[in-house]
Amino acid sequence: MHPTNENIPSIHEVIDTHYQSVYRFAFRLSGSASDADDLTQQTFLQACRKLDQLRDEQRIRSWLLTITRNTYLKGVQRDRLIDAELDDDLVVDEESTSGLDFDEERLHFALSELPDSHRIPLLMFYFEELSYKEIAEQLELPIGTVMSRLARAKRQLRESLATVEFP
Repeated sequence: MHPTNENIPSIHEVIDTHYQSVYRFAFRLSGSASDADDLTQQTFLQACRKLDQLRDEQRIRSWLLTITRNTYLKGVQRDRLIDAELDDDLVVDEESTSGLDFDEERLHFALSELPDSHRIPLLMFYFEELSYKEIAEQLELPIGTVMSRLARAKRQLRESLATVEFP
């Protein structure tokens, strides 16, 4: 199962290069190390199966994070049918909150306080590096809605990080 495009690295190179990013992203999505391990494994399994479909080597990271997000969301949707109380944390990249004094646990806690409608666009914009238009298309929302949700989410995250005392 080797890619036909000679510019695309092998799955081993992809894993070596992107494992940490995918795992961190999966951890923030799931909120637990064991779920992050499973999600990371599922992501690379999917990537292995579809690596020959990747056309642009520069988009590997974004492609992997999209697989991770989609795999996570499919699991959340499946779990919601079973348990309507599921806590489905999503995340924003640390760069979006530069200049603030916090640690990883505070960030995770603050993100868990955001509603899904705000976390998902933040995740897509900062971590997957998608444009407003791409987010709007993927979430099937008007671009204005995406922009306002991002603005509100950033404001809420800043306020939460500035005021929330983490135990």
